[in-house]
Formats: sequence, structure tokens, C-alpha cells
Amino acid sequence: MIPARGGSKGVPRKNLLDVGGKPLIVWTIEQALATPGLDVLVSTDDEEIAEVARAAGARVPWLRPDELAQDTTPTEPVVRHAIEQVTAERGRPGVVMLLQATSPVRHDDTLARALAEFTDAGVDSMVGVVEQPPFIWQAGAPPTAAYDVAARPRRQDLTDETRRYRETGSLYLTRTEVYEQHNNRLGGRIGLFVMTEDEGIDIDTEFDVALAVARIRHLRGDECSAHVPRV
Repeated sequence: MIPARGGSKGVPRKNLLDVGGKPLIVWTIEQALATPGLDVLVSTDDEEIAEVARAAGARVPWLRPDELAQDTTPTEPVVRHAIEQVTAERGRPGVVMLLQATSPVRHDDTLARALAEFTDAGVDSMVGVVEQPPFIWQAGAPPTAAYDVAARPRRQDLTDETRRYRETGSLYLTRTEVYEQHNNRLGGRIGLFVMTEDEGIDIDTEFDVALAVARIRHLRGDECSAHVPRV
């Protein structure tokens, strides 16, 4: 499922923004369609986004109700609405892969690898993350560090237990019952799906667009143009 609301405060019409010669949402749709076993669904309140999504090959069998497309609407009710619609149409899905359209940089095998790791780990939900340097501070009085300032760690000495990760927002895998029971994309036994650093790019500013275009060009060569739009 790819949620794509028509409104956007930071970058107007962001889901349709030209990124490397394609509307932003199309990158995620094409990645999902290239992954066997996925029923690729876009949830949107916007007819133009729906038309673009359908042309790219995604299913958009209905438009999202206005009450689920407000600035303050969380993602979970949107996913639950989609689950209900799909259940009535095709039967209850067992697992939902939630993909954020504003994270267009994913490697060719990323989604298939996520599905395999989810199955192998036997978890109830999984969150996409990228490794983060350990030097994280939390503001307060006094501020506190997430590491021992008296024994400053070296990155090469980090262990699996001491590594820190940042949630990308790019990808989540969740058993349907977790949404039904907890109204949350994360619940039960949670697993980490470690993505590469470039897959943590989230488009929210003009700089993010330039960064995403440059990285997509590197990954896909001439398929992605060098044009970087003004936003």
C-alpha cells in the first residue's frame, strides 16, 4: 500500500513532483510492481494522483474519504481503511507492506529482500532503518548523550548490540492483525530491516530532490535525467 494524499504543506503536490523525469510516486509504484507477490494499491483522495498511479500500473479502486485526508490524519487509520476495502473486494490480506512515496531511492532487490527477511524472522512487524552514527544527544536540562562520553566509541568498534539505527519511513511490513488489534504499524514482535544509507533519503525540501535525483542517476544510469525541478 502506498498512501498519497493530494495536499502537502511543505512541497505542494509533492507526490506528483517531477523527480528525474517521473512523478515522484511512480518510482515507488514501479519498485513494488517489480516485486513478485505484491498487490500494489495506492490510497489517495486526489483524482490526478489516482490517474497517474493507474497509468503506472497500480490499483486505485476507490478514492480515500476526505476525513482520512486531512493534515492531521495519521497513517494507521488510512491503512485500516484500505484493509477493510481490500477485504470486502478480494478477501482479508495477511500482511501489509506500507511504502512511502516520498522515499524514491530503493535498490532493485530491496522489497523482495524485506519480504524474505520478514518471513524468515517470523516477526509480527518490521521497520526499515538505516545505520546512524552513535553520537546522538537528547535536549534537556542537562542534555543527555546516547553514548558514554567518558569512553567515546569508535564506529569500527560498534557491535550489533551497540549500533544505532534511524527509522526511514520508507518501508514497513506488518501482519494485518497488528493493525486490527493495536491500530499501529508496529506491534507484537518487531524486527529491523536494515537498508543502505542512500535508501534513507526522504523528499521534503529542494535539497532532498537534488540528492534523490543524483542517487537515482547513479543507480540507474541514463534512465533518470539530470533535471532537478524548482520546488
